[in-house]
Amino acid sequence: MSDVADKIIEIIAEQAVLDKSDVSPDKTLEDVGIDSLGLVESIFAIEEAFDIQIPFNANDPAASEFDISSVAAIIAAVEKLVAEQHA
Repeated sequence: MSDVADKIIEIIAEQAVLDKSDVSPDKTLEDVGIDSLGLVESIFAIEEAFDIQIPFNANDPAASEFDISSVAAIIAAVEKLVAEQHA
């Protein structure tokens, strides 16, 4: 697992008040008990951890360019943003 994936899982686990071992890439945020407020807090924590800006519409997550359909999708999207920032 990449450093990015590990840090994102750590952030999501912290927001969901779970052990990191309970959060895996195949789970959705709903699976781990993250509600809309937890999602926004997770987005802020991810932005801060990686010094990136996530194109996320908290009022309409479905219309966002940022894929939050699963932990793996969030990891892939953040890895892409981190790569673009360092390009």
